[in-house]
Amino acid sequence: MKAVILAGGSGTRGKPYTEYFPKAMIPINGKPLIDYVVKYLKSFSFVDEVIIISDFAGLGGQIKNYFGNQKITFVQDSQSGTGGDLLHIANKLKDETEFVLWFVDNLCAIDLKKMKETFKEKNSSACIATRTKRKEETGFATVENGIITEFKEKPVMKLQLSECLGVYMLGKDIIKKIKSIQKQKEINLSYDILQKLSKEGKVSAFDIGDNEWIDAESPTILERNQKTVNKIIKQMGF
Repeated sequence: MKAVILAGGSGTRGKPYTEYFPKAMIPINGKPLIDYVVKYLKSFSFVDEVIIISDFAGLGGQIKNYFGNQKITFVQDSQSGTGGDLLHIANKLKDETEFVLWFVDNLCAIDLKKMKETFKEKNSSACIATRTKRKEETGFATVENGIITEFKEKPVMKLQLSECLGVYMLGKDIIKKIKSIQKQKEINLSYDILQKLSKEGKVSAFDIGDNEWIDAESPTILERNQKTVNKIIKQMGF
C-alpha cells in the first residue's frame, strides 16, 4: 500500500512562521513534523512507499533537502486542489486497491491496520479518521439560575457531530471519480467527491477513540499543547 502525504498549502494559519519554512517543517522536539509522520507511516508493514506532495520549487524544497536520499517519492504540487493532486499521481496509484492520504498537519497515532479493516468491512470507497470527543482549550462552568456552581478547567467534551480528521483511506474508484470531473480548474476531494459518495453510503468513519490528535498548524499551537504533543509522539512509538 502507498501512503500519500499532502504537504503543500500556503500555511496561512501558521504565519508569520510559514513565511520562512513550510508547515511540514514545524519543529517538534528537534525534528520536523513531517519526520514523525513519515516514520509512523513506515512503521506499518503494509506501507511499501511514501509519496510526499509539496511545492518543492518553493519552501517545500526544505522537505526534500531534509530527507536527502531516503527512500521517499517526491512529487511537485499540482496547484489544483486535493483531488487534483491525486489525479496528478494517478499513474503511481494505478495498481493500488486502496491507499492512505495523510494531511501533514495531522499529528495522531491512528491505527491504520484497524482503519484498513473498517474500510474493507464497510465496503467503502473512502474511510475517514474521526473523533467524537476532544479536550477544550478554555475553561467551562456549570450555571444554575444565573449562578456558577462549578468550574471545569479544559474538560473533555463529547461532540454532537463527529469531527473529521485529515487522515483518509481511499479506494481506487476515487481516482475514477476525480477523472470524471478533471476539467474543473480545482478539485476539492471532500466537497467534489466524498460529499456525493457519502449520500450513497460509501464513506465510512474510523473513530480514533482515546487517542490524542492535534492540528499542528503552527509552532505556537504545538508549544501551547506540549503535553498533548509529547503524549501523541509516545503513542506513535517514538
